[in-house]
Amino acid sequence: MAATEAPEARSARILVASNRGPVSYSRPEENGPLTAKRGGGGLVSGLSAIGPEAGAVWVCAALGSGDREAARRAAEHPDGLLDRADTGGQAVRMLDIPEETFRAAYHGVANSVLWFVHHLLYQTPLEPAFDVGFAREWAEYEAYNTAFADALAEEAGKDAVVLVQDYHLTLVPQLLRERRPDLRIGHFSHTPWAPPDYYRMLPDATAAAVLRGILGADRAAFLTRRWAEAFAACCARVLGARVEGEVQGGDALRITYEGRTTQIGVHGLGADADFLRERAHRDDVAERLAQLREQIGHAPDGAARRTIVRVDRTELSKNIVRGLHAYRRLLEDRPEWRERVVHLAFAYPSRQDLAVYRDYTAEVARVAEEINDTFGGPGWTPVLLHVQDDFARSLAAYRLADVALVNPIRDGMNLVAKEIPVVSEEGCALVLSREAGAFEEMRQDAIEVNPYDVTATAEAVHAGLTMERGERAARAARLATAATALPPSRWFLDQLHALGG
Repeated sequence: MAATEAPEARSARILVASNRGPVSYSRPEENGPLTAKRGGGGLVSGLSAIGPEAGAVWVCAALGSGDREAARRAAEHPDGLLDRADTGGQAVRMLDIPEETFRAAYHGVANSVLWFVHHLLYQTPLEPAFDVGFAREWAEYEAYNTAFADALAEEAGKDAVVLVQDYHLTLVPQLLRERRPDLRIGHFSHTPWAPPDYYRMLPDATAAAVLRGILGADRAAFLTRRWAEAFAACCARVLGARVEGEVQGGDALRITYEGRTTQIGVHGLGADADFLRERAHRDDVAERLAQLREQIGHAPDGAARRTIVRVDRTELSKNIVRGLHAYRRLLEDRPEWRERVVHLAFAYPSRQDLAVYRDYTAEVARVAEEINDTFGGPGWTPVLLHVQDDFARSLAAYRLADVALVNPIRDGMNLVAKEIPVVSEEGCALVLSREAGAFEEMRQDAIEVNPYDVTATAEAVHAGLTMERGERAARAARLATAATALPPSRWFLDQLHALGG
C-alpha cells in the first residue's frame, strides 16, 4: 500500500490518540463478567459534541488485565473496535500492547522521567542518573509510540485529522507523518513544559527525539502561552530550530525544522459549569454534605466553623505537604483560628506502584496526624484528611469551601482551581499558586502564592478567611466566569477546527 493511500477497511475522518481511553474494564468477581466503566473529561465531551456522524475513532492503550481481555475480544471482530454499548456509542480501538512494553513506557519514561522534567520535580544532587536501564526503557517507549502510530495509520481515512494527546505519545506525530503524510496531525500537551536549562537534563538524544516527534505535527498546542513559549525555546536551544512570531492568539508562533513548519497554538481548558452545578446537587452529594458538616462541627461559641478545602491526587507536583505545613503555620501564628477552622484535605492516592509516590502519600498522612495531635481536642479535628476517592464528597466540599487552597509546585492547568468557585455556595476565596496554568486566567481575583513559601501561604489563607463576605462572593463570581469561559467541548472543537477538521 502506498503511504498516501487510506486502507480499504478503515475510513475514520477524525481520530484521537491517548494513553487512557474513555472506558476501562475490570472483573469485580472471579470468573464473573467484565464490567465497563466510562470516564469523563474534555476528550469525551469533545467527541460527544461532534456527534457519531463525524466518523471519529479513539485509539487508546489497555491499562490493566480487564482492558487487555476486552482489547483481545475486540480484535476478533472485523472492525477491531470495543463494544459501543460499553463506550457510550463511541468508536474505540484499544491496543493490547505487551505488558512489559507498556510498563517501561508508561512508568519508566512517561511518569518517571518526562513528568518529572516538566514539573521540575527532580532532587538534582541525586537524580536523574540516566544509564543502560533508561536506554532499555526508552526503547520500549519508542515501541509503544510506534504501536499507536501503526494503529492510527490503519484507522485513518485519506486526509483525516488526528489529535494526539500528551507526554505519553510525543513520538507519534513524526512516526505517523512517515506512514501517512496525507494526514493533518495535531499534538496537545496537558502538562507544563520545562524551560530549556531544565529540559536539557534529559539525555541529548532523548531531548531531541521528543521535540522532533512533536514537530512532526502540523500543529502543537498547549494549555497556556507560558508552556508554548517554553517548548519553542527548547526547540531553538536543543534542535537549532527557527522560531518566528509570538503567541498572541491564532497561530502566530511558528517553528521550522528540517524544512517543515509547525504552528503553535494555545487552548485553555475550563470547567463544565452545567455538569458541575447539576451534579453537585444530587442526593449523594447532599448526603456527603451532611456528613461533612457533622464532622466539621461548630466553634465553642456555637458559630459555624470556616473551611479550607483542597482536593488533589497525592501527586508530587500538587504540593500537599507544604500546604499542610502552611495550615500548621496559620494555627501557630494566628491562634484566633484554633477551634474556628477546619482543613478539608482530600488527597487521593496516585501512582502507588512507584515508591516515591507511596512515600509521599505516607508523609501527607503523617503531617496531617501531627497537626491533629498538636492542636486538636474534644470536638475539634483541625485536619479532616480523606484518602478514598469519592467524587460526590469532593463536590460536597466544594460547596462548603470558604477558602480553596490550590498551591501546586507546577501544573499544566489545574481544574480544581476552576471547579471550586463554580460550585461553592457562599463564594470562596481562591489561594492559587502562580505556577499553575490556571493562574494566567484567574490571577485578577485569586490570592497569589509562591508554592515554596510556607509562611506566605499561611498569610494568604488568613487573608482569604478574613476577606469581607461581599468581596469574597464578588471575586468568586468573577472566578467562576473565567473558569467556565472555555468549556471542554470548545477546547476540543477549537483544536479540531484549527487543523481544518
